[in-house]
Amino acid sequence: MEHIYDVIVIGGGPGGYTAALYATRAGLDTLVLEKLSAGGQMTQTTQVDNYPGFEEGIDGFELGEKMQAGAERFGARTELAEVYSADLKGPIKQLQTSEGTFLAKTVILSTGANHKHLGISGEDRLVGKGVAYCAACDGMFYKGKTVAIVGGGNSAAADAMILSKICEKVILIHRRDTLRASRIYHEPLKKAENIEFLWNSQVTGFIGEDRLSGIRVRDVKTGNETELKADGLFVSIGRSPATDLVRGQVDLDENGYIIADETTRTNLPGVFAAGDVRTKALRQIITAAADGAVAAHYAEQYLAENG
Repeated sequence: MEHIYDVIVIGGGPGGYTAALYATRAGLDTLVLEKLSAGGQMTQTTQVDNYPGFEEGIDGFELGEKMQAGAERFGARTELAEVYSADLKGPIKQLQTSEGTFLAKTVILSTGANHKHLGISGEDRLVGKGVAYCAACDGMFYKGKTVAIVGGGNSAAADAMILSKICEKVILIHRRDTLRASRIYHEPLKKAENIEFLWNSQVTGFIGEDRLSGIRVRDVKTGNETELKADGLFVSIGRSPATDLVRGQVDLDENGYIIADETTRTNLPGVFAAGDVRTKALRQIITAAADGAVAAHYAEQYLAENG
């Protein structure tokens, strides 16, 4: 007979491995399916300074490995596999992967959300070398320097306020002539003396080989291009939740995030969502980890009630 796990966690980021840690310590037979390596999005950050317990900070990749080791210490198993399809509606969930079929009584979805990129040549090369996607994560690297932000929504506005308290100068670049961000942000942004606005503009290129030293910007109305000196560029144009796998089964909000409250329960019995993939106010390593603990708790409760 095929093995049926108590819990399968899809995604080996902080939410996934925290869920696995709590589940295995509760005596549940637990498997983590991860297609790349432990850590998720945080592996792209060379210095994590806002996760408690590491007074000197820690490399994101190393933190991911530590989280994996912590879960596996209590018996969690990791399978490096990409999940191609999932049937989550029955009492036994079935996952088709690159390494075969896996079955479980409960599934914790921790597939995360990816920062949207500009798609400009050189962007990937300069990630961590001047190009960043999270002001709360990487803002302190640019203390006292000049940075630019691309975007006009709530994420860009919030990042601008964070960076204005750290950087000497912040240039907010938006392709329209007004922000899409909620009105609550408008007045504080205008009052911040070190925030400048560059309206009707879009970034077209990067200056610098080994490290960003500036950006090229085009006026969308006139077509004129200019060069701006900048030590860093924060891309804040939104995220894309990794929910294609469960679309049509699990309820999603208008932005594609899994609808799950603080219990992490989804609309499907025995299916939970932890971390950046679910609807939530703040997406950080620590909030993903918290979700993982909660998801494991309710998975354990579900198994106790349903056998």
